[in-house]
Order: sequence, then structure tokens, then C-alpha cells
Amino acid sequence: MTEAAGNMAVGHLSQNVVAFTRLLRRAGLPVGPSKAVLAVEAVDAIDISNRRDFYWALHAVLVNKRDHHLLFDEAFKVFWRAPGETNELQQLLNDAQQIAPEKPSAATRRLAEAMMPLQEQQPPTDVLEIDAEATYSADEVLRSKDFEQMTVSEILEARKILSRMNFIVEPRRQRRFRVGSRAQEVDLRRTMRASLRSGGDVIPLRYRQRIIKKPPLVALCDISGSMSSYTRMFLHFLHTLTHDGDRVHSFVFGTRLNNITHQLKHRDVDEALDRVSHAVEDWGGGTRIGETIKRFNKLWSRRVLGQGAIVLLITDGLDRDAGEGLAPEMDRLHRSCARLIWLNPLLRYDQFEPKSLGIQAMLPHVDEFAPVHNLRSLSDLADALSASRGRDRKNDQSKVRRVA
Repeated sequence: MTEAAGNMAVGHLSQNVVAFTRLLRRAGLPVGPSKAVLAVEAVDAIDISNRRDFYWALHAVLVNKRDHHLLFDEAFKVFWRAPGETNELQQLLNDAQQIAPEKPSAATRRLAEAMMPLQEQQPPTDVLEIDAEATYSADEVLRSKDFEQMTVSEILEARKILSRMNFIVEPRRQRRFRVGSRAQEVDLRRTMRASLRSGGDVIPLRYRQRIIKKPPLVALCDISGSMSSYTRMFLHFLHTLTHDGDRVHSFVFGTRLNNITHQLKHRDVDEALDRVSHAVEDWGGGTRIGETIKRFNKLWSRRVLGQGAIVLLITDGLDRDAGEGLAPEMDRLHRSCARLIWLNPLLRYDQFEPKSLGIQAMLPHVDEFAPVHNLRSLSDLADALSASRGRDRKNDQSKVRRVA
């Protein structure tokens, strides 16, 4: 092979590697531009004639979670097939229909949709009539559909809808005052000082008014294995929260606590989530809710929970430590914030019962207990945040209200 031919072959291989990463991204894997660059560098560092080395080089770069292995394996077999082989994609779809004709696996379904030709995914351009009723119906179905059951195209559409939601927190009256421009409440201290300057003959009244400010919003999101089907959509939700408010603090936890506020401030959502994936190590592992909340109370509570902060706790409550030490830490967190909202995807089941020890330890210390598994539940949350709801500490702390 001449040098020019060799360079051309390497160039085609790099383009194919980038195309493969795009396929994985369309299929739902968190693979950004930086991962594509690393994949090209990894392939360049090995002997590409060895298919096994080629497979594991790409696997080491593009797969970060155990749940992504099956999708990567199927995509690799289909994309990197030898010329002249049978259509692996069609065979994959046939196998999926034979195994589960009504409900193929999520990995198979998403891979098949990701590899569809673009013209098959888009509606024909010569159709001018639009059924508005059908469009509205489809939108309603999407808003009610569980994130876990969505296809690739539905997830992309759900992300667009999520990015347009407004999670605006209702401003609250603070304890501090500022100089009032109108005759509202007399500021006795400033009034007395002003009277001393005039010798006491004239008492010019000075006024003050309470500061009205949006409270901080703090999100604690569970990224353990039991929440893996919802993790990426919840990260999109946290990204939207970060860019809707000026005082939003985001944390994720599994077996340890990670502050991802800085990473989510990047305007591009894919780049932001890529930075989060590099900053967090315990994806899809176990959950130690009590230990992570204890660490939050110790290191972050006084920094971010002032001025009537609202806390969103996103977890299914399935604790590896069976709720050991969880109740006192939840009580401390509850007392440190103005409002504690627990968002649990398990509430999507009508027959849900708090049988887990972790759930039983947490329930008495939350103000609101709501489901979070589809776009409608997130829309209800947006309405709840924009409503002025304070907490009456004189009421029974064990009473919990569902908002959806």
C-alpha cells in the first residue's frame, strides 16, 4: 500500500468511527464529541486487523455503564459487519419480533430506530394537510408516556419539550429589609438617626420594606442502578433547572455525593452532560442515601440552604443500607430548608406501598411526595414550584401531600 492510499484508509476509518459514535448517540448512549475523538485515538493506537482488540478499544472509551454493554454489542455487530454479509439489522428486527413480538427490548428497539434511513423517519414533504386533532392527541400521549418506555425519537422530542418548560420558583419575602420608596413600614432606627441630625425639632419619617427574592433551588438526584432508566432524562431536567434560575445547585449521588452545578452551567446540554459523565464515577451502582445526605448536611447545607431554599430529592428510596441512619439525616435536611419535595418514579404504580425501610424512614420528613416518570409529572412540578406554598411548622410533620 502506498503512503497516500494508507492515509486515505486511515481517514475512512476515522470517519466510520465517528459515524459509529453518532449511531450510539442516536440510540441513547451518552456519547459526545469528546468521546468520538477519544475513540479515534484509541483505534489509532491498536492493530485494527485484530477484531477483538478493535472491539474492546471502542468499548473501553464509549461504554461507561453496565447497562450500555448490550446496546454497544449489538450496534458493533451491525455496524462493523463485513461486506457481503446479510443485513444484520433486518435479522436483528426479525429476532426481536420472534422473541417478543409485542414488546422488543429497549436496546434492540432503539438501535433499530437509530439505523433507519433518514427518509424513513421523516414524514413525506408532499403532504400538506395536517390533522390538528391527531397532533394534539400524539402530544398528549407523549406527555403521559413513561420515560422508560420511550423510543429514541420520542426521547428526542421529550427533550425538546422539557427544554421549553419553565421551572420558575415563586419569589418569597425575606427576613431582611431594604430602604422603602413608599410609605409602607416605618424604619425606626433610620428615623431616629434622621431626627438627631435636625436636633429633634423635625422628625422625618424613613421607611423600609422587606426584600422579595427567589429562594435557592437545590436538587439531589439519585443515579444508582435502580434509577438508570431515568437518569439521563433527569439530568436534562437538572440542566433546564440550572438555566431557568440564577440560584440552582445540583447534586447527584449513588454511593457518594457529587456537586455537578458547575458542569451543568454549560449552555449546550450534550456538552454539559458529557462533562458530568467525566466528573461522576459511581454511575449505576448501589445507593447509600443516608450516608450521602449526611455528607450533604455536613459540607453543603449551610452554603446552599439559606433564604428559604427549596430541596428536590429525586430517588426511589431503595437504600443499600436498609435505611440505617437515614431518619435523623432526613430530619436535619428537612429543618434546614423551607420546603422538601420528594420525587419518586415508583409512584407511577397505582398499587405503590412504602414497604422499603428506606422509604419508611424518609416519608415522615418530607413536605410533598410526588411521582416523576413522565413529562406530565414534570409539568405538574413546574406548577407546584411557581405556586406560593410555605410550610407550617406547627402542623404535624408526618403529613405528606401528593402534588400530582
